[in-house]
Amino acid sequence: MKQKHFLYFLAAVVAGISLSSCSPKGGDEDSNMEPFIRELMSKMTLEEKLGQLNLPASDDIVTGETKDSNIARMVAEGKVGGVFNVKGVEKIQELQRVAVEESRLGIPLIFGMDVIHGYETIFPIPLALSCSWDTIAIKESARVAAKEASAGGICWTFSPMVDICRDPRWGRASEGSGEDPFLGAAIARVMVEGYQGKNLENNDEIMACVKHFALYGAPEGGRDYNTVDMSRQRMFNDYFAPYKAGAEAGAGSFMTSFNTIDGVPATANRWLLTDVLRGMWGFEGFIVTDYTAISEMIEHGLGDLQQVSAMALKAGTDMDMVADGFNGTLSKSLDEGLVNMGQIDAAVRRILEAKYKLGLFKDPYKYISLEREKSEIYTSENRNLSRKIATETFVLLKNDNNLLPLEKKGRIAVIGPLSNTRANMPGTWSVAADAQKYKTLYEGIRDAVGDKGQVSYAKGSNLTADAELEANATMFGRGMRDGRSEEVLRAEAVSLARNSDVIIAALGESSEFSGESSSRSDISLPETQRKLLEALLATGKPVVMLNFAGRPTILSWESENVPAILNVWFGGSEAADAIADVVFGDVSPSGKLTMSMPRNMGQIPIYYNHLNTGRPKAQDEKFEKFRSGYIDSPNSPLYPFGFGLSYTTFDYSEVRLSGSQMNQDGLIKATVDVTNTGQRDGDEIVELYIRDLVGSTSRPLKELKGFKRIHLKAGETKQVEFTITADLLKFYNYELEYVAEPGEFSVMIGPDSENLNIANFMLK
Repeated sequence: MKQKHFLYFLAAVVAGISLSSCSPKGGDEDSNMEPFIRELMSKMTLEEKLGQLNLPASDDIVTGETKDSNIARMVAEGKVGGVFNVKGVEKIQELQRVAVEESRLGIPLIFGMDVIHGYETIFPIPLALSCSWDTIAIKESARVAAKEASAGGICWTFSPMVDICRDPRWGRASEGSGEDPFLGAAIARVMVEGYQGKNLENNDEIMACVKHFALYGAPEGGRDYNTVDMSRQRMFNDYFAPYKAGAEAGAGSFMTSFNTIDGVPATANRWLLTDVLRGMWGFEGFIVTDYTAISEMIEHGLGDLQQVSAMALKAGTDMDMVADGFNGTLSKSLDEGLVNMGQIDAAVRRILEAKYKLGLFKDPYKYISLEREKSEIYTSENRNLSRKIATETFVLLKNDNNLLPLEKKGRIAVIGPLSNTRANMPGTWSVAADAQKYKTLYEGIRDAVGDKGQVSYAKGSNLTADAELEANATMFGRGMRDGRSEEVLRAEAVSLARNSDVIIAALGESSEFSGESSSRSDISLPETQRKLLEALLATGKPVVMLNFAGRPTILSWESENVPAILNVWFGGSEAADAIADVVFGDVSPSGKLTMSMPRNMGQIPIYYNHLNTGRPKAQDEKFEKFRSGYIDSPNSPLYPFGFGLSYTTFDYSEVRLSGSQMNQDGLIKATVDVTNTGQRDGDEIVELYIRDLVGSTSRPLKELKGFKRIHLKAGETKQVEFTITADLLKFYNYELEYVAEPGEFSVMIGPDSENLNIANFMLK
C-alpha cells in the first residue's frame, strides 16, 4: 500500500499538484479540501474535466442494456470519473492503478455498485425490511452491506431507494419502503447513516446515493419509466419526505429518476435539482443520472443528445451514467454557448469533493484489500444477523385455529415452484449475490426438522403456464422451469400431499417477477399455481401458504380458502433458515405491512392516508347510491397498512393524553398500555396516527406520525408513550408553506391503520 501511495504521489508531483501544501486528509471536510481541489482543477484540461463527469458501466455485472466500451483505455486518457458494477478487488485495483499511475493527473476513480440489500450476505428486499419497522436493524443491515461491499473494493452504493409507492403493479415497489412518507423518511435516514458511518473516514464506510429523485414510484398505470403527474402540494406532503430525510442525513449523492415532473424529465428539471434539492434542502453532494437517463430524454421529445445533455448540466446534473452525453457533446456546447465553463466546473468540483471526502486523494487504494475480501464477506456473524432480521419481516396474514407454528415432526410436504430454487431466494437486485451458497426453502425446512420427521418435496407447478412469461420473470440466471406438463407436475404433488400430515405450499412470484422493468398488469396468483393450491386443499390436509412476493399481491381467494398464510417476501441469503425459524415457532412473526394489500385490481392505487371525499362511503362498507364507492367491491383493502398477526395476541388500552390543548411551542404526551394476552412471548409494533380535522386544504383521514417496536412476555403489560409536538402536525399548505394550523386533532393508536383507539386535543 505504501508503494502504491508513493507512486500516486509521484504522479501528482509530475503533474504539478502540490500534495505537501494541501495534505488531503480524506473523510474530513476540512479547510484543505477547497484549495486542494482548486489547484487540481487549475491543471485540468476541458477533456479531463468532462471525464470526471462520465460514469461508464462495467460489463462484469450488467444492470441495464449491455454497452461495450474499452474502459481501461478511457481511464488512462482521463475520460472516466468512476466505474460501476465491477466485482472483485483485483479488477478494481487494476482499474485504479491505471487511473492513478497512467492518466496524466492521476485522479482516482470511484467504484459504485447496486448494493441494494446486501453484497454477498443478502438481507431481505427493502420492502420486506420496511415491514420489520425496526430502524435499528435496518441501519445495521446497511452497515453490514457497507462493510462487505467495501471489502470488495466498492466505495459507493446506489442505495437507498426511497420512492413512495401506492401502486403495487409497479415492479420496483420491491426496492422501496412502501406507501408512507413518515416511515419512508425514517428508513431513508438510517440507511444513509448505516452506509456512510460517521464521516466516511474509515475504509468500511461507503457513500450512499438516494434515489430516484423524484416521484419515480408514482408512474401512471404502475408501468415502469412511465409518466408521473401530480400537484406540487402532493409532492411535498406525500412523496418528498424520504428524499429530504436522506439529504438531511448527509447522503453524498443523489440519483435522478427517469420520469417527467411538470412535463420535464427529472434529469433536466432545474426546479427539482437546484431549487428544491440544493436550494431548499441544502444538499451539497453530487447528482448522478440513472442508466442512460440523459439520452432517454431524446425519446421524451426534448431534442438531440447535445441539447438534452446541455439541459441536464444546466439543471444541476453532475455525472452522466452510461449515456456518453457529457463526454460526447459538452465541449461542442461550450463552444456554441449552450453551456458555460462555470456550469462544467461546478459539476466537476462536486465529483472531486466526493472523492476527497471518501479519502481517495489521500489513498486511492483505501478500499483495496485482498485480506478483507477473503475474511469479511459472507461471514457467520453477518449471516446470523441477516437471518434474524429476516424473521422480523415476514407478515402473518391469516392463521385459523393456530395452524402455525408447525411442530417438527410427522410427514411434511414442501410443494410449489418456489420450494426448491436457490437462485430466487435472495430476491431482485442482489447483483453481487453468490446464490450457490444459499439454501433452498426445502433444504431449510428439512434441516430444521432433522431426524424428528420426514420432509419431502414436489414442485407441483411451474411459475406460470406461459413459458415466455416465465422466462421474462426469471432472468439473470434464475430460471426454474420444469419441462413436464402441468398435469404431471400437479399429480405428483397431490400424491405426495395425500401421504403427508401437513403441506407447506411455496407459491407466488419469482425474484425477477418484481423489480425494475417487472411491472404486472395482474398481481394475483398465476392460474397454474392457483390450480395447484386448489388441488392441495382438496386433499383435506392442512395447508400453510408461504407467499413469496416483491410487492403486495392479490390474495382474496387464498384468504377465503387457505387456513394459514405467511407473506415471506424475499428474505435474502438466509431466507430458508429464517422461514423455518418462524414456521416452526422458534421465532414469533412480527412483521407488519407497509403497503396496503388490495382485494382486486380495480382498487389500485390503494393506500391508507387518502383524502376524504364530499360523499364518503359509510363505514359498514355497504353499497349506497351516490356515495364514493364501488358497486361490486368494498373500498377497504384486503389487509390494511400496518397489519400483521402474531403467534400471540395483544390488547390496547384507551389513549390517554397529558392535556386537551397544546400551544405551537408545547407538547402533549399520548400513552397506551399494551398487554400480551396470549401464551407466547412476542414483538408488537405500536402505531401512532394523527388526523387534522379541519385545515385550509383537505387533509388525510389519518397519517402515521410515530411507531415503536416492543417486546412483551406472555401476560406482560407495557406502557407506550409518544410525544406530540407541532412538528408532527405540520404540512405544506396551498402556498407550500410548512405550517401547523390551529384547530382540533385526533390522536389514534393501535396495531394497524384500521384498528385504532382515539382521543382528541386542540392546537392553539
